[in-house]
Amino acid sequence: MNKVIVLIPHYNNIKGLIKSISSIGKEENVDVLIVDDGSFNKINEDEIYYNFKANGSLFIEYLGHNQGIEHALNRGLEIILKKGNEFTARLDCGDTCVNDRFKIQEAFLEKHKEVVLVGSDVNFTDINGKVVYNLKTPKDDVLIKKKMYINAMHIHPTIIFRNKILKKIGLYPITYKAAEDYAFFFKIIQEYKVANINSNLVNCELNPNGISSIQRKAQAKSRIRIILKYFYFGFYPIYGLLRSVLLYLIPLKWVTFLKRNLKK
Repeated sequence: MNKVIVLIPHYNNIKGLIKSISSIGKEENVDVLIVDDGSFNKINEDEIYYNFKANGSLFIEYLGHNQGIEHALNRGLEIILKKGNEFTARLDCGDTCVNDRFKIQEAFLEKHKEVVLVGSDVNFTDINGKVVYNLKTPKDDVLIKKKMYINAMHIHPTIIFRNKILKKIGLYPITYKAAEDYAFFFKIIQEYKVANINSNLVNCELNPNGISSIQRKAQAKSRIRIILKYFYFGFYPIYGLLRSVLLYLIPLKWVTFLKRNLKK
């Protein structure tokens, strides 16, 4: 058993799953847990195992029916806690790792014992792998906690965290549709220090069929509720709340246009 286990939820995206699995380098010392959320496109396990080259074990868990990503993630964490891995890393189907991503992040957590979760910068690509824009993340704990009200300061597929924190903060919240990661981050930053590595360790695919696209309004509504839960009168909470309201109201194509042009 390795210290790091990579949690990958899957739902009807076999091509993306293989792409993600194949991106984990053969020098990486990681285990992988795939949680299939009741897909009707069945996984070819032989193909998955064939494309897994890392030094570790690969496990596949099947949910009886589609329950939503938050439930798939929580089932994964329940399994991981029983297995006893020290760190959980995340990756989504279609997203790919850059270089020795997990080695770099594990080494960071080993060096910085006060940090419980670390993410990284990201290359956002189209479905053909072309880079659309690069996202730089704040690396400092204080700035991350301030800016979290504006947007998630950790990109979910880039994170790795210490599993011991789950005993205190619990699993992913299930009452914030399409924003379980944002709610999860807010729970963590109330109790612990976090960080980002200012290096592009993950390529994230801008999938038009992804949660952020097809459930955008539900996600924005959930984010508004999360901000209000942790709200205080200050610049970042007020600005973040107004921003989320605008994202709820304006069309997706406008949001995509602004992101692409402001990041250039």
